[in-house]
Amino acid sequence: MHKRTGPWTGIFLAMLLLQGWPGLMDRAHALEAGIYRLLSISTSERLILVSSVPEKNKYLLDASSARITMDGKPVEFENLEQFSSIQVELELKKEKRNGVELDGFATEIRIAPPPAAP
Repeated sequence: MHKRTGPWTGIFLAMLLLQGWPGLMDRAHALEAGIYRLLSISTSERLILVSSVPEKNKYLLDASSARITMDGKPVEFENLEQFSSIQVELELKKEKRNGVELDGFATEIRIAPPPAAP
């Protein structure tokens, strides 16, 4: 059998890539990671309100499925109340849940323990 490819095949593939790539980028959710100030916690709904440190952008995040660790060891959600600064990996995706507009989901929360007193 003879494989039939012509000059139009390359042009067609290039057009698909050029038109399809921006569409894929629009559908992808923004993933971010950084240090955030912990402003408020809802233990019943497992929501956290955080503010990015340099820009002060506020995000209301669902943290119900987030992995929470301190020094690599698991920590309970309720223990977050003790800390004001946390490292968060989050996925920005606007969603409405129980009448509340969420900005996204926290996928991982890392707590840096306070430095030891001298």
